[in-house]
Amino acid sequence: MKKKLNKIAKDTNNFLKKYLNSQRNTDLIKPMRYGLLPGGKKIRSKILVDVGKIFNVNYNTLIHIGAAVECIHAYSLIHDDLPCMDDDDLRRGKYSTHKKFGESTAVLAGNSLLTLAFEILTDKKLQLSFKKKNLLINFISKSSGHIGIAGGQFSDLNFERKKVTLPKIIDMQIKKTGRLFSFCCLAPILIIGQKSEIRRFNNIGENIGLLFQIADDLLDYRGKTKAVGKKTKKDSVKGKATLISILGYKNAVKYAQKLKNNIFKKLKKYDNRSSDLKDTVEFILKRKK
Repeated sequence: MKKKLNKIAKDTNNFLKKYLNSQRNTDLIKPMRYGLLPGGKKIRSKILVDVGKIFNVNYNTLIHIGAAVECIHAYSLIHDDLPCMDDDDLRRGKYSTHKKFGESTAVLAGNSLLTLAFEILTDKKLQLSFKKKNLLINFISKSSGHIGIAGGQFSDLNFERKKVTLPKIIDMQIKKTGRLFSFCCLAPILIIGQKSEIRRFNNIGENIGLLFQIADDLLDYRGKTKAVGKKTKKDSVKGKATLISILGYKNAVKYAQKLKNNIFKKLKKYDNRSSDLKDTVEFILKRKK
């Protein structure tokens, strides 16, 4: 599992390094690179490749699309760490982008990474039809905007220190985390045009996103800052609405296990073709940082 994850991370980072090097060298390139590279396990790109394996999609095509996903993920983290958001000084074991370069520069670097994702998806080196590129851009846009990451972040901030119902917390976490995972599950299907699989893999992606968010919240609850690479114990201090806050630690662990079982049930029909995806789901559930 780790060998495959490391290869995908290396290939994705190499793509992003080359892409950034091909850009005009503006004042924002350095903070963009800082927020994007080299950190992160590239779990989203791994999910993308894992689903691509089920449907026999070209590996290099998936790495190209994964690079766009990682730009959007990095943008969301840069903005998430801002003083007006979650106000975090550490990210991936180093200073967050606004601590290193200043708040206004971090905002602009995040914005630039968001738009760079669309530039990557429209690049002529991505050898897909205009129709398929438009589909990918449409889905990733919805994953990133007010019905996705941005909307989820709004709810996350708005729910602090409030009594929030379980369905609302789940909806918030699907938007904030699950929608981008859904895109990673759907992209290979959009490429091959297998519409009958869209609903199944959209649901799988949302469940993987929920699982990832629970694992992240569990790390915040029990982890150490040095090991995790970012400040821990902050959710309870800020009164964050999480599944742990409403279900309790033990029941949140049980809920995560239930999500994993549901994902595996939906993957049963694909037999050994889904083995890498199952391994990644297990890794998400058991991760230590």
